[in-house]
Amino acid sequence: MTIEENLKQRSDSTCELCSNANNLSVFEVPDSPVEGLENSILICDTCKEQIEDPEKVAPNHWRCLNDSMWSTVPAVQVMAWRMLSRLKSEGWPQDLLDMMYMEEDVKAWAKAGVANDISENSVVHKDSNGAVIEAGDTVVLTKDLNVKGSSLTAKRGTAVRRVSLVHDNAEQIEGKVEGQQIVILTNFVKKV
Repeated sequence: MTIEENLKQRSDSTCELCSNANNLSVFEVPDSPVEGLENSILICDTCKEQIEDPEKVAPNHWRCLNDSMWSTVPAVQVMAWRMLSRLKSEGWPQDLLDMMYMEEDVKAWAKAGVANDISENSVVHKDSNGAVIEAGDTVVLTKDLNVKGSSLTAKRGTAVRRVSLVHDNAEQIEGKVEGQQIVILTNFVKKV
């Protein structure tokens, strides 16, 4: 049997990420330590397009990972982990990442692909001490900040949990202070 036939049998002829049954093709998971069937998954055109072109990612499409992240197939786990990591600024993917369990060698494979994505993306968010801030981190304000367009003053020492990154500006993050979503300059925070 060919790799595609084996994958169709393994996945019951559905996308191994979103369960779509249309326009399926074999996708080789990058940075794999193995070759052949073990590093391949069967995915639909929609998943493939969004994996290959980060500009076309529709976060709600990937809510399907809530189910597929529990697959026993390492290649499926790796792609689920990578897509959740890519989307963790949305909030809900971080919850799934926190629940997800992977063997150490599978997690190393997953992280190898993310490290390559990060090196291609030059926007890195750093706090006032130079520590790298990632989506979902908790930061503390290092000075009182007046919030533009409101009477709110965010006090020094306020913890801002589960921040999201402004992807095109390394000097800005977003988070909730007293129930209000605000943009915060990274040089006024320190990572906890």
